[in-house]
Amino acid sequence: MSTEERTAMPGHEFSEFSLEDLRRILREGAGTDEAVDLDGDILDSDFAELGYESPALLETAGRIEREFGVTLDDDLLTEIRTPRALIEVVNSSLMPARAR
Repeated sequence: MSTEERTAMPGHEFSEFSLEDLRRILREGAGTDEAVDLDGDILDSDFAELGYESPALLETAGRIEREFGVTLDDDLLTEIRTPRALIEVVNSSLMPARAR
């Protein structure tokens, strides 16, 4: 089942946003720099070092919001520097949905 099919299903709740989810969304939305290996150990790498500046991260955030049904604070997004931090923010936003 594709991600689009899962998000279209009424009542579907995601349990966790993973590094694999982030890698896929980065590739789909902003592409990848040939010099960057997103499949490597990137959790604590700065997004700028990975080739993702503010516009690409805003696009990524928009895709995450649509796909996972969360709202991410724009001010907070400007402070996020690493994939680990973004994953933590998304998962904390998913927690209220899991508690329902």
